Amino acid sequence: MIKVTVWNEYKHENPNREKRDEKAIACHPNGLHETVAEIVRELGEDKVSVRTAWLEQPEHGLTEEVLNDTDVLIWWGHMSHHLVDDAIVERVYNRVLDGMGLIALHSAHYSKIFKKLNGTTCSLKWRDGAYERIFTVKPAHPIARGIPEHFELGIEECYGEFFDIATPDDVIFQGWYDIGEVFRSGCTFTRGYGKIFYFQPGHETNYAFQNVYVRKIIQNAVEWCYSDVKRPYSDAPQIKTTLEAIRLENAEGDYLKHF
Repeated sequence: MIKVTVWNEYKHENPNREKRDEKAIACHPNGLHETVAEIVRELGEDKVSVRTAWLEQPEHGLTEEVLNDTDVLIWWGHMSHHLVDDAIVERVYNRVLDGMGLIALHSAHYSKIFKKLNGTTCSLKWRDGAYERIFTVKPAHPIARGIPEHFELGIEECYGEFFDIATPDDVIFQGWYDIGEVFRSGCTFTRGYGKIFYFQPGHETNYAFQNVYVRKIIQNAVEWCYSDVKRPYSDAPQIKTTLEAIRLENAEGDYLKHF
């Protein structure tokens, strides 16, 4: 069972568009977090359990208890990145190092947690309302399972290069736009024991999350990001007992006579 938490800022006040923009409400009547949660739930109750969390909850809904019970965290944010508490970012960061998977969707490229994990600005070029086609450029990757060579996404917010991210482990998907831009739209990273996937589609006033292939990619990413590593990560552990000392201590009979 993969335990998934879907996080979304979902603010009441301006400039949040989810609760005030008619197009956004039409695309996601219950909020983006519920749209994405429903995508993940399609994997089946025997494979995943899904909870949601958002910005205005206590501790942004990401308490230590919740994060310790989360195998994969999906993050969507847009206009309120600056309101996410640094202490919560540090908490999420440490959980990723310990093996929790992270999927950053669309404008989550500019979230505090994604920037911290990359160590870069994660800035890019953008323009609203372009037609996008997505190409699968690493078809053998597990996240590309069941995805064709390319598919039509339709109208989406255009993201363009230069995308200031750390060098990805893999670029799986490449976006092309009818205004002449291209973009590394699906990238993976590893930090500590944690696996990370960034996926570009998902603007709040467009219908990317209704696309069958986008949904399949998110589902594949949940399964890929899951890790069964259960030991805490340490960036500089001290070697207290050497393996050779253990070997010598456990040596039996005349074993040492051979050396």
